[in-house]
Amino acid sequence: MNARARLRALLAVQAVSRTGNVVTTVAVPFAVLARGGSATDVGIAAFAATVPIVLGGPFGGALVERVGFVRSSVASDLVSGATLLAMPVLAWTVGLPFWALLSLVFVSGLFDLPGESARRVLLPGLARSAGVPLERAVGHFEASQRLSVLIGAPLGGVLVAAAGPMAALVCTAVAFGTAALLAAVLVRPAEDDGAGAGADAAPTNGYWRDIAEGFRFCVRDPFFRLVIALVLVTNLLDAARSTTLLPLYAADTLGGAQALGFVTGTFGGAAFLGSVAFGYVAHRVPRRITFVLCFVLAGGPSLLVPALGLGLPWMLAAAALSGLAAGSLNPILGAVELERIPEHMRARVFGLLGAGSWAGIPLGGLLAGFAADGIGVQATFGVVVVLYTVVTLAPLTGGAWRLMERPDPERAPAERVTT
Repeated sequence: MNARARLRALLAVQAVSRTGNVVTTVAVPFAVLARGGSATDVGIAAFAATVPIVLGGPFGGALVERVGFVRSSVASDLVSGATLLAMPVLAWTVGLPFWALLSLVFVSGLFDLPGESARRVLLPGLARSAGVPLERAVGHFEASQRLSVLIGAPLGGVLVAAAGPMAALVCTAVAFGTAALLAAVLVRPAEDDGAGAGADAAPTNGYWRDIAEGFRFCVRDPFFRLVIALVLVTNLLDAARSTTLLPLYAADTLGGAQALGFVTGTFGGAAFLGSVAFGYVAHRVPRRITFVLCFVLAGGPSLLVPALGLGLPWMLAAAALSGLAAGSLNPILGAVELERIPEHMRARVFGLLGAGSWAGIPLGGLLAGFAADGIGVQATFGVVVVLYTVVTLAPLTGGAWRLMERPDPERAPAERVTT
């Protein structure tokens, strides 16, 4: 298999694995509501689904470097699929109490970020071997994730509406199993990749020393400190919107799970197009200004429309606009991360950055549930849109945010913080 085929296989694994995650985000809230759960219960389930990602990031990244990148991708999908399949099996046999649902959701999410970090580490070597520019490869990787939203959200909504949330969870298990099989059979590291060798465990200085080294790198790098702070807050607000407020708004105003799937799928489809298109022009545009403009548009319209209580056509239009803008965000950040992180540390640093960025997500869903019960869903959307807009303007303040711009090839490489 040539380098381009291996790169395409990696992108396919990412898309299928993430599709399973997207169907899960649609199915689990409605599984809770089907049991007679409240908005607070939906928030608690969102909390249980996202806390393990924060834990799995810092501890899983260093483990991935020991287990190997391909094997880590396969193992993470197998664990996720098995735990999610256990939910309908229990529900259809001995019963699925709320605590058991929360426990299985927790275990399922624990290995998601390490598996994705492993695939992300494989990306630059395969892109280099295939002769694909880094920013374009990152754009395609992010586009594969967006494609999973385009496919998974409507599929999840239709499955929940037609057959119920437990049947939808069976499909998530199938998706994760398919991703594991594809990775095991088709994904191989680049032959010239010296950053841990992909399928083989990389030599390390000791598990806890590796984690400490990655942590010091993140803390000392001035740009990554700002990125973690910004994305932590925006992800908290995004989680409030996607895991709690949107399902509640869909149930109350839009007509249920199918409408939620269409809105989420529209956002994902637009973001997919945005990621693909941006991948071809990313190396020609200034990063920081583009990042700020697209970040504001990625959240504002999709939050303002439900704050005003508007219906499904407005929701779909806002989701399309926000999705197109959101498509450029991760390609920009992903390229900067790959430029600034030393190759031998990428898995653990990706895990730490992911954990820091996701640290607010468990609270986002939980707080949104409390707020929706207290002041109402529309008012909570109004608070979120104001906070989101203010926070996403932060890179315009300059300072270390200027390190986002690509290094001048005529000068020394971008400053890096070493340990």
